[in-house]
Amino acid sequence: MAEVFFYHLTESTLDEALPVLVEKSVARGWRAAIQSRAAETRDALDAHLWSWRADSFLPHGRDGDERPADQPVFLTVSPDNPNGAQIRFLVDGAKPPDDLAEYGRVVLMFDGLNEGALSAARGHWKALRSAGHDLSYYQQNSGGGWEKKA
Repeated sequence: MAEVFFYHLTESTLDEALPVLVEKSVARGWRAAIQSRAAETRDALDAHLWSWRADSFLPHGRDGDERPADQPVFLTVSPDNPNGAQIRFLVDGAKPPDDLAEYGRVVLMFDGLNEGALSAARGHWKALRSAGHDLSYYQQNSGGGWEKKA
């Protein structure tokens, strides 16, 4: 069963926090899928991951690209897993896939300053806990690091 991590953003934006976590995942040899609710968010992340740091980029593909199975990171608005990802990041209010069995880890990232995002995260927490998943909750500290709270 997948580990499910909730990342509560309070000190940085998704654009600042997500690439760091994805880069660490890829360094571990994991393939990653990043699922957003809206195509506009997917498209913005697509552009951002190519230039998020002056000395680095995250190679990736996105919905509609050829050969998604070859991509270490795949951006999507779908619950599908075309690159065989071991870790799935859910952003922008994306709903977790019904079946998490193919993942080692699922990460839900949400904006702690947005009441709608907080409410949705609480709903996902309750549903995933009821389904028997192992859940962990991390909140950003004032320095932007992550502290495990539950």
